[in-house]
Amino acid sequence: MKITEHIAAAKGKTLFSFEILPPLKGQNIQSIFDGIDPLMEFKPPFIDVTYHREEYVYILQANGFLEKKVVRKRPGTVGICAAIQNKYGIDAVPHILCGGFTKEDTENFLIDLDFLGIHNVMALRGDAVKSETYFKPEPKGNNFASDLVNQISEINRGQYLDNHLEKNHTTDFCVGVAGYPEKHMEAPSLDNDIEKLKAKVAAGAEYVVTQMFYDNSKFFEFVEKCRKSGITVPIIPGLKPIATKKQLTNIPHRFHLNLPEELISSVNNCKTDLEVREVGVEWCTAQSKELISSGVEVLHYYSMGKSTNIHKIASSVF
Repeated sequence: MKITEHIAAAKGKTLFSFEILPPLKGQNIQSIFDGIDPLMEFKPPFIDVTYHREEYVYILQANGFLEKKVVRKRPGTVGICAAIQNKYGIDAVPHILCGGFTKEDTENFLIDLDFLGIHNVMALRGDAVKSETYFKPEPKGNNFASDLVNQISEINRGQYLDNHLEKNHTTDFCVGVAGYPEKHMEAPSLDNDIEKLKAKVAAGAEYVVTQMFYDNSKFFEFVEKCRKSGITVPIIPGLKPIATKKQLTNIPHRFHLNLPEELISSVNNCKTDLEVREVGVEWCTAQSKELISSGVEVLHYYSMGKSTNIHKIASSVF
């Protein structure tokens, strides 16, 4: 089923979903199942699986020169999605990026997904690789998420890159995109960022999943601005509980968002990371309950493959 169909079938009941990381290269898929199994009691209709593009490492050679080597530390997104749908009988949503893909790569990726019966995708521009300050698209690739959404919409209409194909198969992908309640780090303003989001919806996106946030008022203000701009698709809040003291610095730096002073104070008063996890669970539980009372269609949790704290939250909420 499409994500939008799951939402419609729920008839106003808030659904539970979460996002996982592929395991590091060299690990097996059992680590994925071990993270999913405890959360199945909350009947997630879909699970997102992130995609990780190439990284570069430089290896010192005997002659003193550095060899640039491309590595993928977390491959397996498509295989994991197929395994999830086969094992659990629920929809998997692979992330698909502009970065690292030509349009031809993207088309072939989508064809593989269609053959596997995977009909939901999360379309993202992706971040710059670590060796670059700013994002650079692949030659003959998509520059922006709106371009990627447009390509997916075209293949849904049977329009492939090769114009000479005949009797083209039409796909039926349901496309999700990202939204940023506190704006994308590269956007000059929130209003400008919402205009970019509007362009993604106009290109064919059917729902939005937000970046994590820790102040629900930011989400409510974001949704109100989106609705005023003419965006009518479902907007799903993304949540991630704080788990360590280091995240007080890491999360704002990595995701360019603000943490409420009350949460910062509570975490700073903790003596161990175990206490921090409890604070994070309590905060995220309160966020979840308020969001449900506001009528959100889905609560989407960034589990990062660790389900213990997500299970505690869901047990109190669903």
